[in-house]
Amino acid sequence: MDHPGNGLIPPLPKAALWKTLNRFSWRPTVANTAFQTQFRDETVATFEATKSLLSATVTTEAMIKGSQGTFLVAGSGGATAVTRGVNGRIPGRDLDLTQSTATLTEWHDKPQVSGFNVFASQGELKGLLQTTAVTVINRKRDDDIITTLNTATQDSGAAQTASVPLVMRGITVLGNNEVPFDGNIWGAITPAFLAYIMQTTEFSSADFVGMKAYDASPQWKDMQGFYRWNNVNWIVHPNLPGVGTSAEKCFLYHKSAIGHATNTSTMQAVAGYNEEDDYSFARCSAYMGSVLLQNSGVFVFNHDGSALVAE
Repeated sequence: MDHPGNGLIPPLPKAALWKTLNRFSWRPTVANTAFQTQFRDETVATFEATKSLLSATVTTEAMIKGSQGTFLVAGSGGATAVTRGVNGRIPGRDLDLTQSTATLTEWHDKPQVSGFNVFASQGELKGLLQTTAVTVINRKRDDDIITTLNTATQDSGAAQTASVPLVMRGITVLGNNEVPFDGNIWGAITPAFLAYIMQTTEFSSADFVGMKAYDASPQWKDMQGFYRWNNVNWIVHPNLPGVGTSAEKCFLYHKSAIGHATNTSTMQAVAGYNEEDDYSFARCSAYMGSVLLQNSGVFVFNHDGSALVAE
């Protein structure tokens, strides 16, 4: 279009003007405020140890009645064979008999929740009552066994990181004590101990490890997986003393070195409802006690796991 003689830009036609204005005009936005929040009906389990990992690794006694469980450790006492005496008789000897007693203590866990919380809260709280109560008692069984393991006096000295020489030292000590490597030797180790030992060829190679916790076989479905290496069953436990520090305690022991007594057949796991005060509850109760039967069958690894923790 030609410019008019006055040098001004001619006005736009009305249609073109409205089109231009609409292009650059501000339009207010409407905020959405009616959002809906959806809550999952099922709860997500907290990360915590829920099973007893160690009860199957020690000598257990199912208590029916009484406050003490007594274990009899019997042997020859290191006796050596003898020859017939000059009087023609064969010398006799006594049996080496040692009775060790585990004193039982009662342990309970009783979570409870009000009727209003059951009504107003997310998830099935009533079911959680009994589940968590059993979880707490299972952890107590392991705590009881670990406390007893920690009374053993044979150890590796100053704390160090796990290595093949460290493991072999513990195995040698038990071997020197005539502890039989009959499939009942257990190693209770921390995650850090496992992390270090897995970096060795001797542990990571299938040529040396007979059973692997990574196996997808059915045997791991209902039990805690373990590694079988060097004729020892290695089980990782997250609640050993000092876990995650420079003073971790890991244990190498024979099943016959520790006794654990508990009222297996009468252990209680009950649930109920109180009408007067409108609350639901669950209670799990057990009587248990552990005892060191043979100090010679336990070796304590003083382990430094401090380098393998979150910053």
